[in-house]
Amino acid sequence: MQIDHISINDISIFHQEEEFSIFHRMNFTRTSGGKAWLHKYFNEPFSDIQKIRGTQDLIRTLLTRIDKWPSDISNGTLLVMDKFLDYPLDPIGANPNELQAALYRMLHGADYSMIKYSVTHFADFFRGMKVILGLLEGAKLPAGPQLYVDRANQLLREEALNKLSQIPRGELINRRDNLYFAHNLRVRYRHSVLELMDIFGRLDAWYSMAMAVKTYKLCFPEFVEQETPLVEAHQLYHIMLPNPVPYDLLMNPQHHFLFLTGANMAGKSTLIKSVGAAVFLAHLGMGVPAGSMRLTLFDGLVSNINVMDNIAKGESYFFNEVQRIKNTIEKINNGKKWLVLIDELFKGTNVQDAMKCSLAVIRGLLRIRNALFILSTHLYEIGEELKDQSSITFRYFETNVHDDQLSFSYQLRDGISNDRIGYVILKREKVVEMLEKL
Repeated sequence: MQIDHISINDISIFHQEEEFSIFHRMNFTRTSGGKAWLHKYFNEPFSDIQKIRGTQDLIRTLLTRIDKWPSDISNGTLLVMDKFLDYPLDPIGANPNELQAALYRMLHGADYSMIKYSVTHFADFFRGMKVILGLLEGAKLPAGPQLYVDRANQLLREEALNKLSQIPRGELINRRDNLYFAHNLRVRYRHSVLELMDIFGRLDAWYSMAMAVKTYKLCFPEFVEQETPLVEAHQLYHIMLPNPVPYDLLMNPQHHFLFLTGANMAGKSTLIKSVGAAVFLAHLGMGVPAGSMRLTLFDGLVSNINVMDNIAKGESYFFNEVQRIKNTIEKINNGKKWLVLIDELFKGTNVQDAMKCSLAVIRGLLRIRNALFILSTHLYEIGEELKDQSSITFRYFETNVHDDQLSFSYQLRDGISNDRIGYVILKREKVVEMLEKL
């Protein structure tokens, strides 16, 4: 699925402050290598429905074994291994005898201490890999993951690596064996070790995806193979919210445009980002935050949410809004299936101009039947101009005001909002009172 970095940031897959990103919330990797692979997966949503289903099957398989996942391998383990492979040790013989081992320890004390400490971590790593591969033995895995599992099994059959994997945790390793393992790890099997570390990074990333599904009780969406776009979700919510209010949503070619209104803070942006995030996660093969979800494979997702001006280039906010809409139209006018998310169109100009521009854009977008659109706006009046369009679904979030206090139900209602609460907020925050005292 095509998605640019602007859209990825708009729906908070990644964020400048990492703790506010969906990636961070779903990252259960134990190693930096695993995190790097997970980051790569999150940057490459699938465009192939079979790969999506394969990843879903892989995660389902891991979920049945996740409670037995070993804890032997930590990020510290990998850091020690990585440092050891590049550490400038004094030369070690391929198969030292007891005397040579004793002399090496006596003459190269610091290097031997490094060897003794590191070999223990390699043993932890190979032992943990053996456990993981044992858990996956006999499992029906997709072709890609199975290839890495088979390769890891092949590498761990190498004599020195196999011996290390069989050393019980905490068992002392004698001087001769320490030097034997050190030589083999750094010389004979160096590339095999690096390959196993890389394979573990992938396994760690897949483990993380399974842990996220388990932790947040995500559901696997059903992909429908048809020519026209579809999103049907029940009890959909945003995974970043601690106490979300879920939505039901249906979008198809007969109702391919959702016109969303409501006051600030009522929930419009959250709904838009919830749909975007769920569709994105679905295309990773992940579970989604919903009770159930059906959708088609989308060729792309594009958003217009957090538009910025550019002082250095002399570009106004409105100019960049126009450019983003222009780029969106160029992308989606290709007969492919797209999901288009637009939050508060044309905030960078006056109300009358914004209404005229918005109507022109919406009427034009309605002609593109291969895409689904969600658009939020404060320009409630243009809804009256669009009521004759049968493919538009009108929804709003209500706001209740009592004694200048606001309350939000975050429930989607049919129709168009009439809420205008800007002055209420200004008054509630004592700004009006402050101004009157000037």
